[in-house]
Amino acid sequence: MLGQMQDRPLLISSLIDFAERFHGDGEIVSRRVEGDIHRYTYADAAVRSRQVANALDHLRIAHGSRIGTLAWNGYRHFELYYGVSGSGRILHTINPRLHPEQVAWIINHAEDEVLCFDLTFLPILKAIHAHCPHVRQWVALCDADSLPGDTGMPGLIAYEQWIAGQGTDYEWPMLDENTAACLCYTSGTTGNPKGVLYSHRSSVLHAYAAAMPDVMCLSARDSVLPVVPMFHVNAWGIPYTGAATGCKLVFPGPALDGKSVYELMEAEQVTFAAGVPTVWQMLLGHMQQNGLRFRTLQRTVIGGSACPPAMISAFKEQYGVTVLHAWGMTEMSPLGTLCTLKNKHLKLSAEEQLKILCTQGRPVFGVDMKIVDDAGHELPHDGVAQGELLVKGPWIIRAYFKGEGGDPLIDGWFPTGDVATINAEGYLHITDRSKDVIKSGGEWISSIDVENIAMAHPAVAMAACLGMRHPKWDERPVVVVVKKPDTEVTREELLAFYQGKLSKWQIPDDVIFVAAIPLGATGKMQKIKLREQLADYVLPGL
Repeated sequence: MLGQMQDRPLLISSLIDFAERFHGDGEIVSRRVEGDIHRYTYADAAVRSRQVANALDHLRIAHGSRIGTLAWNGYRHFELYYGVSGSGRILHTINPRLHPEQVAWIINHAEDEVLCFDLTFLPILKAIHAHCPHVRQWVALCDADSLPGDTGMPGLIAYEQWIAGQGTDYEWPMLDENTAACLCYTSGTTGNPKGVLYSHRSSVLHAYAAAMPDVMCLSARDSVLPVVPMFHVNAWGIPYTGAATGCKLVFPGPALDGKSVYELMEAEQVTFAAGVPTVWQMLLGHMQQNGLRFRTLQRTVIGGSACPPAMISAFKEQYGVTVLHAWGMTEMSPLGTLCTLKNKHLKLSAEEQLKILCTQGRPVFGVDMKIVDDAGHELPHDGVAQGELLVKGPWIIRAYFKGEGGDPLIDGWFPTGDVATINAEGYLHITDRSKDVIKSGGEWISSIDVENIAMAHPAVAMAACLGMRHPKWDERPVVVVVKKPDTEVTREELLAFYQGKLSKWQIPDDVIFVAAIPLGATGKMQKIKLREQLADYVLPGL
């Protein structure tokens, strides 16, 4: 016997319809590439999203075709999120921080038929457009007056001109909720990136989950700043959760330096922000140097890579802002876990609470997880046993786009490539990436723990821990450090800083000071490149 409820598919178009009907006056604020601030409402965005859909119909773009974007966080990008997916096409967000050849490869692999881009990225596309034969229409996200005269790209049209003549009415198709909606490619640290194809159903369920109180806890009372890019796993789903809740959205555009982010937060009374640790490092540095305070910011989600405990403490103790430590990946849409305290933890000391808050947190409803040993046997959730982390759920990948890489699942579970512990209360602690874990004398050393302790030193701006080959111990850890401007710390001082914080055998054998640590397209440290730079390094005493 089936239930007797109405059968309505979960569709992305329903989110923007809901926002228009019940949060029509909700604000969407954007710092544009042009440098000014643009303001309008969810109702305005809904109208223009329908014009996008009509423009695609006018080009006779078939359902299921991919529409690429190379764009910052802004209102035009937001309109494409809904106009493209809502009309039955697939929104393909491309990371512009990749090498141009890789951008071209991704465009061709996805077979994008329309490519919409911010003028910031015109030089990239001028260089590669002739190598992208599938693209039928190039659209610059600007008005006609801002379009450069000689771009060398035949048929290039300004976005405002592209949608201007289109009708504002559009009947969103009633799609199967499992229809593909969005395509994101992994950052491709090894080999070519692989595409992850999200459905309408998975995206809407993810939007529901993100809004829950023990996750992002978003509501129509919030002013939300997604610093995490809309080309990075759909800004962690915030453009969808924003429409579902009616919260004010504040898009930062290309200005992600500490000063610009702080000024936008204050001007728009931001209560909630989301981003990777490298962005918040710049923000905290700007505030500390200028003696600034937050007037409205209450909480921030930090993910993308492990958040140093020193950053969690700085936000809370210096500025009264709660850090929600999150973990996920492109293959998970991306939410997997988020760290909030349970009621019983409120009685603990601040020090004990911080230990919990430094973990990656508890699974979001919709995500199941387990850890396994090298033989695939499940390990206990006791907070001690370490194993490879596997996950499954309705917004977690089943296969990569076009079948790249074969079947990624193990008995229905997706192997994340992370090494972790899970305690009896469900709190996840990522100890390393499986490719980064250091095996010394038969024992594991967490590179993340080594990095976090270094980051707690007042003179350290960034730290990366690498395992270096050793004839007796297999590997020994070294820590590679970038110093903060106008500060000094010696090798001996930093090694002494580890005393009492790690077991003696886990303390790094050496400190290597560098001017910069290479970062990938999503702000993560590129340890492969760092190893290449240190190819001639030899451990002390060898």
